[in-house]
Amino acid sequence: MRAVLGLVLLAAAVAAGAFFADHPGRVEILWQGWQIDTSVAVLVGAVSLIVLAVSGLVLLAAALARLPRNAGRRRAARRRRTGEAALTKGLVALAAGDAAAARRYAARAEALLGGTPVVLLLAAEAATRQGDGAAARHAYRTLLERPETEFLGLRGLLGQAVRSGEDATALRLAERARLLRPRAPWLADSLIELQARAGQWEAARETIAAAARSGAITAERARHHQGVVLYELSHAAERRGAARQAAGLAAKAQKLAPDLAPLASRYAGLLIGLGRKRAAAKAIERAWRTAPHPELAYLYLDIHPAAGPLARAASLQRLAARNPEAAESHLAIAETALTAQLWGEARRHLALAVAAGSPQPGSPIAGSPIQGESRRLCLLMARLEESESANGETARDWRERAIGAPPDPCYLCRRCGGGSVQWQSCCGECGGFDTLAWRTPPHGRKALVHGALVHGALGIHPASADAPLMLPAPDVPGAAQRTA
Repeated sequence: MRAVLGLVLLAAAVAAGAFFADHPGRVEILWQGWQIDTSVAVLVGAVSLIVLAVSGLVLLAAALARLPRNAGRRRAARRRRTGEAALTKGLVALAAGDAAAARRYAARAEALLGGTPVVLLLAAEAATRQGDGAAARHAYRTLLERPETEFLGLRGLLGQAVRSGEDATALRLAERARLLRPRAPWLADSLIELQARAGQWEAARETIAAAARSGAITAERARHHQGVVLYELSHAAERRGAARQAAGLAAKAQKLAPDLAPLASRYAGLLIGLGRKRAAAKAIERAWRTAPHPELAYLYLDIHPAAGPLARAASLQRLAARNPEAAESHLAIAETALTAQLWGEARRHLALAVAAGSPQPGSPIAGSPIQGESRRLCLLMARLEESESANGETARDWRERAIGAPPDPCYLCRRCGGGSVQWQSCCGECGGFDTLAWRTPPHGRKALVHGALVHGALGIHPASADAPLMLPAPDVPGAAQRTA
């Protein structure tokens, strides 16, 4: 386009030159005693030169006027590039775990770029990694003062409060953050957990429902969380003396979280306390299909505490028939069979328990320890050998094998891996809500710790052949501790 315009202007100039050459004419100018006689072409040329000179002077003056501003822009651009480079190096240092370098780069970036949100976040995170909570708190509060970065500041301060154990402050910050971002999944989890730790079960129930409606948590997780909350509300109702309401809440809790045996155990225990033993038995049998657990077996026997050993063994047979493939079914039958002196039945079910808990179906009881030979099973075998044939040497071998055998299941936290003998709605180590599940801990050093927890709580020691193996009585009204 510029080439065409240049050609047009050039053609116009040539045409004008030709025109003035063919029509030279004359121009006479009289001004203040001066007289100028010239041709039209010369006059036009002189005027053109004057216009060009004036235009050049105007452009030069404009350029000089813009010079300071342009220089400032170039300096600002260099500062921005240098600041962005420092910010990038700070993020890389933070990712590499070098908090000191990240903090230096953050300070340089802040000096060059000012307190931008990214710079403040980098400074806060670097200060947190170095343990300088005051500096991190200052950066987060600066973010909190700006409407566009308020949520970032709240999240940072919330994390600091949780790490320092200031649950009340963290709960207040989480509720404020929810008003800004009600659909944030991490925020819903944090708020539910903080409300659970504070014992605000009704508030937690409402938060779970709202989070499920907004899609912050899945419907399946919401159901399970609601079951745990109803379990706690059942305890609250019992403390108020509303036993029937407590049983109703416990029944709903069992339906919502059928994988947690303590919820079913509580429901059944409340039914026993209300004199509804048949309903309690059905509740335990229903729970045994999905969550076989020693606590349920104990409670099932406690429905008829005066029954003799043979009747108790037959009762456990009926319960185990609800889930005949589970290793816990065979262990429960074997334990009551030992009490009833049914040696053959006990030995048969111990062998079946090994097969049910081992990846090698049909593996024999004898030999080196395999996965199905848990510590509880080894101790039951020692008790069997000593009771049936008074074979002290074989019983001693089984007790020794119990020391190195795979640990028995316990409640493990899915978040921190901490173990607990008793189930709780919040993990006793990390405070996670609804994170405990009945699982077998890994075999090894950590497993020995879990095993010590379990066996210490049950009163079991490898040197004691006839120590009780059933879990302690569940926390239910009127329940007395008793072994199978």
